[in-house]
Amino acid sequence: MNRRLFLIAGTLLLSGCATLPPVVAPVGAGFELLEPLYSATAGRDALAIRVASNGCTRKEDFAVYVEKTPAGPRVAFGRKTLDRCRSFARGQVELTFTWSELGLDGRAAVFVANPLVAWTGPGGL
Repeated sequence: MNRRLFLIAGTLLLSGCATLPPVVAPVGAGFELLEPLYSATAGRDALAIRVASNGCTRKEDFAVYVEKTPAGPRVAFGRKTLDRCRSFARGQVELTFTWSELGLDGRAAVFVANPLVAWTGPGGL
């Protein structure tokens, strides 16, 4: 899948994205459609990401795109469903995706396309 198709597919699936990242990216880069991450951690069995949550964010709320590139696989996460909860537990949540769920070998390098943002406390993003 080439880069253009990857961005078009992301645009169509993420048209209802919950948040827009406060990052500076080249116009037309498509980063505004990807969920901003507080962190991404590659472990032995899985890739874990931390995202903003109002208390109801689940793994099933995300679409995951994997693009095979000559440099290595590129993974992108986009929110399919808005977190409309009004929970007191508002803040962030860690979601874990196993390497087999992503269709990847956890021993090879993986590139995450999502922008990384700093955690600024509840309600900061």
